[in-house]
Amino acid sequence: MPSVTVLILRAPGTNCDRETAFAFERAGALAKFVHVNRLLENPGQLPDFQILCLPGGFSYGDDIAAGRILACQIKNHLAEVLHEFREAGNLILGICNGFQVLIKSGILLDDAAATLTWNDSGKFEDRWVHLKSSQNSNVFLEGVDKFYLPIAHAEGKFVVRDTDTLGTLDQNCQLVLRYADPEGRCDGVIEYPQNPNGSVANVAGVSDQSGRILGMMPHPERHIDPTHHPQWTRRKNQAEGDGLRLFRNAVRYFE
Repeated sequence: MPSVTVLILRAPGTNCDRETAFAFERAGALAKFVHVNRLLENPGQLPDFQILCLPGGFSYGDDIAAGRILACQIKNHLAEVLHEFREAGNLILGICNGFQVLIKSGILLDDAAATLTWNDSGKFEDRWVHLKSSQNSNVFLEGVDKFYLPIAHAEGKFVVRDTDTLGTLDQNCQLVLRYADPEGRCDGVIEYPQNPNGSVANVAGVSDQSGRILGMMPHPERHIDPTHHPQWTRRKNQAEGDGLRLFRNAVRYFE
C-alpha cells in the first residue's frame, strides 16, 4: 500500500482533479478527492495527509476573478489549519487555478505581494511552453532543469506589487519556474507566445520560502506519458512525460 497520501481539493468548477490524482498515483502515492465543503466541515482531516494539491479548472466558474471565491473561503476559514499543515513539514501544490487560489488566499506569498491577472493577449491561451527551473530550492523541482508542458488559462500573468517586491522574491530564490525559449534561455524579455501571458520576469511558478509550497501555471499532470507530447512520435527514447518528475519528487520527499 502507498505510504504517501494526497488530498486533492475539489470545488465547483474544478476539472483537472482526476488527471492530477492519476499523476500522483503513477508516482506512488494514494490520492483522495475531498470537496472544499467537506474540508470546511471537518478541517481536522487535513493532518491525515502529507500532500495537499489544489488542481486546475475554473473553481466557482472564476466568477469575480480566477480562483478568488475559493481563495476567500480558504483565507477566512482554513488559513490556520493550512498554516499548521505547512509547519508540520508537509507539501502544498497549486496548479493553474490552484496557483491562483494560493496567491489570492495569501497562503503562498504575503497578501497583496503579487497576483495573477489577465493575459496580455486578452484571451484564453492553450499551448505548450518551454520552462526553465531557475532554482532547486523547492522540493517539487529538485533535480529538474527544463520542462515542456501545456498551459491553459486566461488569467496567468504574474505581476508584483512593486519592483522591490520582485527583487525580494528573486533574492529569496522564490521565482523558481520561468517561461523560456526552446534553448532554455529565460533571461531578459521572452516574447509571446513563448511567454504566453506577459508575466513579469517570465515567471511561471513561485515557491514559498520553505520550499515546500509550489504554485505554477503550467499543467504537469497533462504530460505524464510520452504520448501526451504533441511530437511523441519523434521522441522515441522518452520513457515518461516531463511532468511526472515533479510528482515523483513530492512522493520521494516522504520516502
